[in-house]
Amino acid sequence: MPSTTPGPNYAPRPKPGPVVRPGEFIFAAAHLDNGHINGQCEGLVQAGGQLKWVYDTDPARAAALVARFPGAQLAPSFDAILADPAVHLVAAAAIPHLRGPLGCRVMEAGKDYFTDKTPFTTLAQLAEAEAVVARTGQKYAVYFSERLHSESAMYATDLVAQGAIGRVLQVIGLGPHRLNAPSRPDWFFQKACYGGILCDIGSHQFEQFLTYTGATDATVTHAAVANYAHPEHPELEDFGEANLLGDNGATNYIRVDWLTPKGLSTWGDGRLTLLGTHGYIELRKYVDIAREKTGDHVYLVDEHGEHHFNVSGKIGFRFFGELILDCLNRTETAMTQRHVFKAAELCVKAQAAARRIAG
Repeated sequence: MPSTTPGPNYAPRPKPGPVVRPGEFIFAAAHLDNGHINGQCEGLVQAGGQLKWVYDTDPARAAALVARFPGAQLAPSFDAILADPAVHLVAAAAIPHLRGPLGCRVMEAGKDYFTDKTPFTTLAQLAEAEAVVARTGQKYAVYFSERLHSESAMYATDLVAQGAIGRVLQVIGLGPHRLNAPSRPDWFFQKACYGGILCDIGSHQFEQFLTYTGATDATVTHAAVANYAHPEHPELEDFGEANLLGDNGATNYIRVDWLTPKGLSTWGDGRLTLLGTHGYIELRKYVDIAREKTGDHVYLVDEHGEHHFNVSGKIGFRFFGELILDCLNRTETAMTQRHVFKAAELCVKAQAAARRIAG
């Protein structure tokens, strides 16, 4: 354990591997509007899943994903995927305002659904999905990648569970992103499509707050959005912030933005600080600026001293294997449906409550 003083040995779990044999878990990928679909599929395949079908309205985009995964095939239609009894789950990264209705269609066809974040852009979509889950018993899973596909965030999940910093009292989440506007599709700049910055990239932060604090509900006490630097895209929100008060007394501050400068060596300097009764944890997820261009740095200060863990390549991403087993066994180890829907509810409510302060 790298540290500056002696301390407890917070050993990471063994890295996860495949949880099923080849062919035991078949999934499809469709509606590839966001590049996060690559991470969704990579995670499932590394956990033993088999990508059978790929569908998109853009043939080139579908062909590119097929090329990444030997054995995958182009589906003739989305209906063909839904009609295939071998498919357990459909992974998708549709335009955000279409994700909820698409998921309901997948679940009505008797398959589990794994969508990119944000899962919904309105409370009406959330209510519809809740009703379909209750009626069908299918799963509506979400790719909250800033925790689930971050080794530092997963290690922090374990540290908190081990009591490394006591009870978590506050979570500060910073989610800056690089805009790279020329590469973005038209819908990215249409608020009705992307839902607003707190609803979109803010969704990661609200899921993390619930996870690390153990809160099961929260109230939005402040929310604000702005367009500070991109008047050429009037519907874009390039800045957002919000505060939550959890039902267990824990608090949350988040800041998300599209203002990452060109000089940063990666797409965003994502950070998270967890304050506990007996210490605190800081995550530098993607870069440790001016020191290390690698990510997954965990800084822990506890009763024993100051500790630094570089966990890149050491933790893995157990969520995907747990999700596969949950789909096969109808369990809720990876993430409960209540947790998914509560995180989604909070991001939509924060967006609705947000005051526009500039632009």
